[in-house]
Amino acid sequence: MTWTERIARVLVWVIGCAVCIYLMAPLFVTIAVSFSSSPVFDLPPPSWSLRWYESLADKRGFLPSLSLSVQIALFSTGISLVLGTLAAIAVVRGRFPGRETISTFVVSPLMMPGLVIGIALLQFLREIGYRDAYTGLILGHVIVTLPFVMRTVQASLSLFDFSLIDAARTLGLSYPKALLKVLVPVLSPAYLSSGLFAFLASMDNYPISIFLTDARNKTLPIQILEYLEVRPDPTIAAISSLLILFTIIVLVIADRLVGLRRMADF
Repeated sequence: MTWTERIARVLVWVIGCAVCIYLMAPLFVTIAVSFSSSPVFDLPPPSWSLRWYESLADKRGFLPSLSLSVQIALFSTGISLVLGTLAAIAVVRGRFPGRETISTFVVSPLMMPGLVIGIALLQFLREIGYRDAYTGLILGHVIVTLPFVMRTVQASLSLFDFSLIDAARTLGLSYPKALLKVLVPVLSPAYLSSGLFAFLASMDNYPISIFLTDARNKTLPIQILEYLEVRPDPTIAAISSLLILFTIIVLVIADRLVGLRRMADF
Protein backbone atom coordinates (compact mmCIF):
# COMPACT_ATOMS: atom_id res chain seq x y z
CA MET A 1 0.00 0.00 0.00
CA THR A 2 1.45 3.37 -1.03
CA TRP A 3 1.58 6.47 1.18
CA THR A 4 -1.13 8.08 -0.91
CA GLU A 5 -3.47 5.13 -0.33
CA ARG A 6 -2.73 5.16 3.41
CA ILE A 7 -3.46 8.88 3.67
CA ALA A 8 -6.69 8.42 1.70
CA ARG A 9 -7.78 5.56 3.99
CA VAL A 10 -7.08 7.67 7.09
CA LEU A 11 -9.03 10.59 5.63
CA VAL A 12 -12.00 8.32 4.90
CA TRP A 13 -12.01 7.07 8.49
CA VAL A 14 -11.66 10.60 9.90
CA ILE A 15 -14.50 11.97 7.76
CA GLY A 16 -16.70 8.95 8.54
CA CYS A 17 -16.15 9.30 12.29
CA ALA A 18 -16.80 13.07 12.10
CA VAL A 19 -20.11 12.48 10.29
CA CYS A 20 -21.17 9.83 12.83
CA ILE A 21 -20.35 12.16 15.75
CA TYR A 22 -22.23 15.02 14.06
CA LEU A 23 -25.33 12.85 13.57
CA MET A 24 -25.27 11.13 16.97
CA ALA A 25 -24.29 14.10 19.17
CA PRO A 26 -27.87 15.50 19.55
CA LEU A 27 -29.09 12.07 20.67
CA PHE A 28 -26.37 11.71 23.31
CA VAL A 29 -26.99 15.27 24.55
CA THR A 30 -30.73 14.57 24.89
CA ILE A 31 -30.12 11.33 26.80
CA ALA A 32 -27.57 13.00 29.10
CA VAL A 33 -29.92 15.90 29.89
CA SER A 34 -32.79 13.48 30.66
CA PHE A 35 -30.74 12.05 33.57
CA SER A 36 -29.85 15.49 34.95
CA SER A 37 -31.00 16.65 38.38
CA SER A 38 -31.03 20.26 37.19
CA PRO A 39 -34.49 21.87 36.65
CA VAL A 40 -33.23 23.36 33.36
CA PHE A 41 -31.35 22.05 30.34
CA ASP A 42 -27.85 21.95 31.82
CA LEU A 43 -24.88 20.19 30.21
CA PRO A 44 -22.85 18.63 31.72
CA PRO A 45 -25.41 17.74 34.41
CA PRO A 46 -24.49 18.83 37.97
CA SER A 47 -25.57 15.36 39.18
CA TRP A 48 -27.45 12.33 37.84
CA SER A 49 -31.09 11.62 38.66
CA LEU A 50 -34.20 9.80 37.46
CA ARG A 51 -36.54 12.58 38.64
CA TRP A 52 -37.71 13.51 35.11
CA TYR A 53 -38.62 9.91 34.28
CA GLU A 54 -40.45 9.59 37.59
CA SER A 55 -42.33 12.84 36.94
CA LEU A 56 -43.72 11.56 33.63
CA ALA A 57 -46.44 9.62 35.50
CA ASP A 58 -47.73 12.90 36.96
CA LYS A 59 -47.82 14.81 33.69
CA ARG A 60 -51.28 15.06 32.26
CA GLY A 61 -51.80 14.92 28.54
CA PHE A 62 -48.69 13.00 27.48
CA LEU A 63 -50.12 9.48 27.78
CA PRO A 64 -53.34 10.26 25.81
CA SER A 65 -51.24 12.09 23.20
CA LEU A 66 -48.87 9.13 22.92
CA SER A 67 -51.81 6.76 22.55
CA LEU A 68 -53.34 9.00 19.87
CA SER A 69 -50.04 9.25 17.97
CA VAL A 70 -49.59 5.46 18.00
CA GLN A 71 -53.17 4.94 16.78
CA ILE A 72 -52.79 7.50 13.99
CA ALA A 73 -49.42 6.02 12.98
CA LEU A 74 -50.77 2.46 12.91
CA PHE A 75 -53.88 3.36 10.89
CA SER A 76 -52.02 5.60 8.43
CA THR A 77 -49.24 3.03 7.98
CA GLY A 78 -51.72 0.21 7.37
CA ILE A 79 -53.72 2.25 4.84
CA SER A 80 -50.52 3.36 3.11
CA LEU A 81 -49.25 -0.22 2.85
CA VAL A 82 -52.43 -1.31 1.08
CA LEU A 83 -52.79 1.73 -1.19
CA GLY A 84 -49.04 2.02 -1.86
CA THR A 85 -48.74 -1.66 -2.81
CA LEU A 86 -51.72 -1.49 -5.18
CA ALA A 87 -50.38 1.71 -6.76
CA ALA A 88 -46.90 0.22 -7.12
CA ILE A 89 -48.27 -2.94 -8.77
CA ALA A 90 -50.32 -0.80 -11.16
CA VAL A 91 -47.33 1.33 -12.10
CA VAL A 92 -44.88 -1.58 -12.49
CA ARG A 93 -47.17 -4.12 -14.14
CA GLY A 94 -49.71 -1.85 -15.82
CA ARG A 95 -49.57 -0.92 -19.48
CA PHE A 96 -51.46 2.36 -19.54
CA PRO A 97 -50.37 5.93 -20.31
CA GLY A 98 -49.46 8.23 -17.44
CA ARG A 99 -47.86 5.62 -15.18
CA GLU A 100 -44.82 7.79 -14.48
CA THR A 101 -47.10 10.76 -13.77
CA ILE A 102 -49.01 8.74 -11.17
CA SER A 103 -45.76 7.59 -9.56
CA THR A 104 -44.44 11.16 -9.37
CA PHE A 105 -47.75 12.49 -8.04
CA VAL A 106 -47.92 9.95 -5.20
CA VAL A 107 -44.32 10.68 -4.18
CA SER A 108 -44.68 14.48 -4.52
CA PRO A 109 -45.65 15.10 -0.83
CA LEU A 110 -42.05 14.26 0.09
CA MET A 111 -40.93 17.35 -1.85
CA MET A 112 -43.65 19.72 -0.63
CA PRO A 113 -43.58 21.69 2.64
CA GLY A 114 -45.75 20.08 5.28
CA LEU A 115 -47.33 23.43 6.11
CA VAL A 116 -48.66 23.74 2.57
CA ILE A 117 -50.15 20.24 2.71
CA GLY A 118 -51.69 20.93 6.11
CA ILE A 119 -53.30 24.20 5.05
CA ALA A 120 -54.59 22.70 1.80
CA LEU A 121 -56.07 19.65 3.54
CA LEU A 122 -57.67 21.78 6.26
CA GLN A 123 -59.26 24.05 3.65
CA PHE A 124 -60.50 21.03 1.66
CA LEU A 125 -62.07 19.37 4.71
CA ARG A 126 -63.80 22.63 5.66
CA GLU A 127 -65.12 23.09 2.15
CA ILE A 128 -66.80 19.67 2.24
CA GLY A 129 -68.03 20.28 5.78
CA TYR A 130 -65.96 17.58 7.48
CA ARG A 131 -64.99 18.45 11.08
CA ASP A 132 -63.82 15.20 12.68
CA ALA A 133 -60.23 15.79 13.82
CA TYR A 134 -59.39 12.10 14.33
CA THR A 135 -60.21 11.09 10.77
CA GLY A 136 -58.65 14.27 9.44
CA LEU A 137 -55.37 13.38 11.16
CA ILE A 138 -55.43 9.90 9.60
CA LEU A 139 -56.03 11.37 6.14
CA GLY A 140 -53.24 13.89 6.62
CA HIS A 141 -50.77 11.27 7.81
CA VAL A 142 -51.63 8.94 4.93
CA ILE A 143 -50.48 11.71 2.58
CA VAL A 144 -47.16 11.77 4.43
CA THR A 145 -46.64 8.00 4.77
CA LEU A 146 -47.90 6.84 1.37
CA PRO A 147 -44.78 8.00 -0.59
CA PHE A 148 -42.48 5.88 1.62
CA VAL A 149 -44.46 2.73 0.80
CA MET A 150 -44.93 3.61 -2.86
CA ARG A 151 -41.24 4.26 -3.52
CA THR A 152 -39.97 1.24 -1.59
CA VAL A 153 -42.45 -1.32 -2.93
CA GLN A 154 -42.13 0.02 -6.48
CA ALA A 155 -38.34 -0.35 -6.32
CA SER A 156 -38.71 -3.90 -5.01
CA LEU A 157 -41.28 -4.87 -7.66
CA SER A 158 -39.14 -3.45 -10.48
CA LEU A 159 -36.39 -5.92 -9.47
CA PHE A 160 -38.74 -8.90 -9.11
CA ASP A 161 -38.89 -11.52 -11.84
CA PHE A 162 -42.63 -12.14 -12.32
CA SER A 163 -41.89 -15.23 -14.40
CA LEU A 164 -41.22 -16.96 -11.03
CA ILE A 165 -44.96 -16.71 -10.30
CA ASP A 166 -45.75 -18.39 -13.62
CA ALA A 167 -43.20 -21.08 -12.80
CA ALA A 168 -44.85 -21.66 -9.41
CA ARG A 169 -48.25 -21.99 -11.10
CA THR A 170 -46.88 -24.59 -13.53
CA LEU A 171 -45.81 -26.59 -10.47
CA GLY A 172 -49.40 -26.77 -9.27
CA LEU A 173 -49.90 -23.70 -7.10
CA SER A 174 -52.96 -21.52 -7.56
CA TYR A 175 -52.40 -17.85 -8.36
CA PRO A 176 -53.10 -16.60 -4.78
CA LYS A 177 -50.83 -19.30 -3.33
CA ALA A 178 -48.12 -18.48 -5.86
CA LEU A 179 -48.26 -14.83 -4.79
CA LEU A 180 -48.15 -15.88 -1.14
CA LYS A 181 -45.27 -18.35 -1.58
CA VAL A 182 -43.13 -16.42 -4.08
CA LEU A 183 -43.94 -12.71 -4.12
CA VAL A 184 -44.66 -12.00 -0.45
CA PRO A 185 -41.33 -13.37 0.90
CA VAL A 186 -39.43 -11.29 -1.66
CA LEU A 187 -41.37 -8.15 -0.77
CA SER A 188 -41.24 -8.64 3.01
CA PRO A 189 -38.07 -6.51 3.48
CA ALA A 190 -39.66 -3.72 1.42
CA TYR A 191 -42.88 -3.97 3.45
CA LEU A 192 -41.03 -3.90 6.73
CA SER A 193 -38.69 -1.05 5.84
CA SER A 194 -41.41 1.10 4.26
CA GLY A 195 -43.80 0.38 7.13
CA LEU A 196 -41.11 1.29 9.65
CA PHE A 197 -40.27 4.56 7.91
CA ALA A 198 -43.96 5.38 7.48
CA PHE A 199 -44.72 4.69 11.15
CA LEU A 200 -41.83 6.84 12.37
CA ALA A 201 -42.69 9.65 9.92
CA SER A 202 -46.26 9.67 11.23
CA MET A 203 -45.18 9.63 14.88
CA ASP A 204 -42.84 12.58 14.23
CA ASN A 205 -45.18 14.66 12.07
CA TYR A 206 -45.93 18.18 13.27
CA PRO A 207 -46.48 20.54 10.28
CA ILE A 208 -49.63 18.79 9.06
CA SER A 209 -50.97 17.71 12.45
CA ILE A 210 -50.98 21.25 13.83
CA PHE A 211 -53.72 22.23 11.33
CA LEU A 212 -55.91 19.18 11.95
CA THR A 213 -55.97 18.78 15.74
CA ASP A 214 -58.52 20.08 18.19
CA ALA A 215 -58.65 20.33 21.98
CA ARG A 216 -59.36 16.59 22.42
CA ASN A 217 -57.06 15.21 19.71
CA LYS A 218 -53.47 16.36 20.17
CA THR A 219 -50.63 14.21 18.89
CA LEU A 220 -47.46 13.76 20.94
CA PRO A 221 -45.26 16.28 19.00
CA ILE A 222 -47.90 18.99 19.47
CA GLN A 223 -48.31 18.15 23.16
CA ILE A 224 -44.52 18.27 23.64
CA LEU A 225 -44.14 21.68 22.01
CA GLU A 226 -47.08 23.12 23.95
CA TYR A 227 -45.55 21.83 27.19
CA LEU A 228 -42.14 23.24 26.21
CA GLU A 229 -43.64 26.72 25.81
CA VAL A 230 -45.00 26.64 29.38
CA ARG A 231 -42.37 24.61 31.31
CA PRO A 232 -39.03 24.16 29.51
CA ASP A 233 -37.67 21.48 31.86
CA PRO A 234 -35.88 18.16 31.03
CA THR A 235 -39.19 16.25 31.02
CA ILE A 236 -39.09 16.68 27.25
CA ALA A 237 -35.61 15.13 27.18
CA ALA A 238 -36.94 12.11 29.14
CA ILE A 239 -39.78 11.63 26.64
CA SER A 240 -37.37 11.99 23.73
CA SER A 241 -35.00 9.43 25.27
CA LEU A 242 -37.84 6.92 25.61
CA LEU A 243 -38.73 7.48 21.95
CA ILE A 244 -35.07 6.90 21.02
CA LEU A 245 -35.14 3.65 23.01
CA PHE A 246 -38.36 2.63 21.27
CA THR A 247 -36.80 3.29 17.86
CA ILE A 248 -33.74 1.19 18.75
CA ILE A 249 -35.96 -1.70 19.88
CA VAL A 250 -37.91 -1.53 16.60
CA LEU A 251 -34.68 -1.55 14.58
CA VAL A 252 -33.35 -4.54 16.54
CA ILE A 253 -36.59 -6.47 15.94
CA ALA A 254 -36.48 -5.55 12.24
CA ASP A 255 -32.87 -6.70 12.06
CA ARG A 256 -33.80 -10.04 13.62
CA LEU A 257 -36.77 -10.55 11.29
CA VAL A 258 -35.34 -9.39 7.97
CA GLY A 259 -31.91 -7.86 8.44
CA LEU A 260 -31.00 -4.18 8.25
CA ARG A 261 -28.72 -4.84 5.26
CA ARG A 262 -31.64 -6.19 3.20
CA MET A 263 -33.84 -3.30 4.36
CA ALA A 264 -31.16 -0.78 3.36
CA ASP A 265 -31.12 -2.24 -0.16
CA PHE A 266 -34.54 -0.63 -0.70
